[in-house]
Amino acid sequence: MTKLPGSVLSASMRRNTDTNPRLGLVEEAALLKVLSDPTRLRLAVALSLNGETCVCTLAEGLAEPEYKISRHLTVMRSAGLVEARRDGTWMHYRLMQPRNHMEECLWNCFRDYLSADKSMAAALERVKKMSCEERKS
Repeated sequence: MTKLPGSVLSASMRRNTDTNPRLGLVEEAALLKVLSDPTRLRLAVALSLNGETCVCTLAEGLAEPEYKISRHLTVMRSAGLVEARRDGTWMHYRLMQPRNHMEECLWNCFRDYLSADKSMAAALERVKKMSCEERKS
C-alpha cells in the first residue's frame, strides 16, 4: 500500500491552535474516531467508489447483516460523513462532499489506496454485482 505524504493533511489542521493549542484537531479527531471502526472504514471505501448505494447492496457486498450496516451508517450520518435518501422502504447512502482539505484527502485515500486491499477489492466486486432491484423481485 502506498503511503500518503506526511504534509498532505497538516495544512488543513492548523486552525484554532494559535489561540488555544488544546482546541486543535478536535474535529479531525472526531472524524478519525468515526472511521476507526473497520466496518465504517469499509463502508466509506465502498461508498467512495460506488457512489449512492442501497443498504441491502452494501450489506451483501461487505458480507454483514443489514442491521449492522444500518447501525454503522447511522453513526456515519450523525457525524456528517454520509447522507441518506429513502426510496420506499429502501435507504440509499452516499458520502457527503468533503467539507475541508482533510476530508478531501481521506476520500481520495479511500478511492485510490484502500480500495486496493484484497478483502476490500473482493467486497467492492460484490457491491458492483448486486442491486436492490434484484431483491425487490
